[in-house]
Amino acid sequence: MNKAAVILLSGGLDSATTLALARAEGFDCYALSVAYGQRHSSELQAAASIAQMLGALEHRTMRVDLAGIGGSALTDSNIAVPETPTTGIPSTYVPARNTLMLALALGWAEVLGSQDIFIGVNAVDFGGYPDCRAEFIGAFEKMAALATRAGAEGHPCRVHTPLISWTKAQIICEGLRLGVDFSSTVSCYQADELGRACGRCDSCRIRRSGFEAARVPDPTRYRPV
Repeated sequence: MNKAAVILLSGGLDSATTLALARAEGFDCYALSVAYGQRHSSELQAAASIAQMLGALEHRTMRVDLAGIGGSALTDSNIAVPETPTTGIPSTYVPARNTLMLALALGWAEVLGSQDIFIGVNAVDFGGYPDCRAEFIGAFEKMAALATRAGAEGHPCRVHTPLISWTKAQIICEGLRLGVDFSSTVSCYQADELGRACGRCDSCRIRRSGFEAARVPDPTRYRPV
């Protein structure tokens, strides 16, 4: 029997590749998406499609009201999404997002009897996000080992971050090798209801440059100018 793993699946390029990698490693994949009040909610529709295409045994969408906290351009419509390159921690950083998502994944993993969680964080392209760093992931694993029955009984959960040091081009090439249909993914911070990208935000720029560096056609659907 294959081991079960919970895969955090946003509907974007990185998480789709992460799901494909987990499946290729022989895990039975349980995909978890989180509706946290993000303005680009079309990514959740993309996640459902990707989970089915990549053979997830189950796909769940859980809800957390991070819009009620605010403080991010992704959850507060009064904060503009930057459309020029930014430095430092950008306004698209969502306070506590990865902490809460990993906590939900940890709970589901424990119920499934799984010791493996996969998350597509990347410290190369998104160096401005503190919750995409290896130090954060290591700290979360230590917390999880203390906070769960599985950890107390000697079966702590491991958080896999296969993409953390990859370039976007490397992620794209590996995803293509594993059969990911990137035209079905949504990465844009302000995608419309049809999942079409703005082509101007940080995420769109990084995605586009990744396809250029990988020397493969960009299948992203953009909004009409």
